[in-house]
Amino acid sequence: MSRLFAALLALTFALSPLPALAHKVIASVFPSGSAIEGEIGFSNGDMAVGKTVQVYDEAGTLLGETVTDEDGFFIYTPTSPVTHIFRADLGAGHVASAEMPAAEVATLMGKEVAPANTAPTPTQTAAAPQTLSDEAKSEIARIVRDEMRPLRREIAALREHRDLQSILGGIGYIIGLFGFGFYLAARRKLGG
Repeated sequence: MSRLFAALLALTFALSPLPALAHKVIASVFPSGSAIEGEIGFSNGDMAVGKTVQVYDEAGTLLGETVTDEDGFFIYTPTSPVTHIFRADLGAGHVASAEMPAAEVATLMGKEVAPANTAPTPTQTAAAPQTLSDEAKSEIARIVRDEMRPLRREIAALREHRDLQSILGGIGYIIGLFGFGFYLAARRKLGG
């Protein structure tokens, strides 16, 4: 029985699924002042350094290109308020893709897009609010961008961690079922 048990145990470990060594591509874009900032990398924390990012519209027309920096970030300044699709070939079959809708692009370009079927609002005669200078706005935007980068990476890492936990939990479940099967087989042999 012990040889059979050892053989079945070895077979169980040999056939049990192992965690996949592949990783997912992370690609995101967001408004950054009057430009579009994006991030490209992998879920394991490796960032796409020095990769060319091509920018297309919905019809597939090339709008322009940019290159990622040493942290996997890129900045692109749009010239028309259309949907922008960002693509980068990361090699080994990995292609990063992210999209910013035309309404968001129009907003960051300062070309407000009015929703359909809305009535114009009456103008108010209240005192004009104090506004920040363009320099102050750009400095605040830079600070917020710099503070958000580590948070985006942590969120992506947590998503990947949850997936690994699911895989390991499934492996434990399978091993537990085999253990229960061995228990029933031993009980039958001893009882019968």
